Amino acid sequence: MTDVAELARSYWVVIPAFNEANAVRDVALHARQQCPHVIVVDDGSTDETDKALAGLDVTVLRNDGNLGKAGSLWKGFQYALAKDADGVITLDADGQHAPEEIPLFIERALDDPGAFLIGARRRDQRKTSFWRYGANRVADFWIGWAAGAPIEDSQSGFRLYPSTLLRVIDVSYERSRSFVFESEMLIEAARRGFVIQNVPVTVMPRSGPCPSHFRPLLDIARITRMVAGKLLSRGLYLKGLHRSLGGSMKHGTEERVNSKPTRALSKTRD
Repeated sequence: MTDVAELARSYWVVIPAFNEANAVRDVALHARQQCPHVIVVDDGSTDETDKALAGLDVTVLRNDGNLGKAGSLWKGFQYALAKDADGVITLDADGQHAPEEIPLFIERALDDPGAFLIGARRRDQRKTSFWRYGANRVADFWIGWAAGAPIEDSQSGFRLYPSTLLRVIDVSYERSRSFVFESEMLIEAARRGFVIQNVPVTVMPRSGPCPSHFRPLLDIARITRMVAGKLLSRGLYLKGLHRSLGGSMKHGTEERVNSKPTRALSKTRD
């Protein structure tokens, strides 16, 4: 059996960071202990986030301005794919995700290297904020409907994107769509026939003073608008609603990716 530590060398970790000087070093250090390839994308931070990473054996990419989470993720994806990564594991820089759980994703990838893995937090851990939890559950419902597959934690940033998905996906990553981006990736992955699976993970309180960049009302409104467009384009996709409520995540689309993707993820957008 392939050793998890050996397989980890085929994956890259991408950590988008904006004003996370207090937490990012610890996150990157522990991620590096689990995977030899770690990228931190400093999204134009003004709190010396880049200096907090000094001396660590990680790759630091710095945006000249604030591109948003989507743009930072996209930049990290491009870099990793240029290094022939088999997949990219993403986690947030604020200390809520435990880098020690990265092997859980790699172990699951042993069974299905092409699966899109989502780190699903336990519901009791997600209920720390009534409004945030409610907004997340609304997002789970609508995204699952549009994807045609049950989605347990659509807003989790702890994920494993297989390279086969990243090489064919075409999703806008402009700044205003930062949190829409991750939701749309789920929908488009499912529509292209990629298997979406949950990996149970823990979540910890934010370790720094910087508040979450996710704005429940505004960002959920943007996500809902994006999802509405997807549903209307498919005549409300009632089959997808049925599948999301009780169907299998493994067979949630009409399409299936059977051929090796050929388009590299190097496209840029305005």
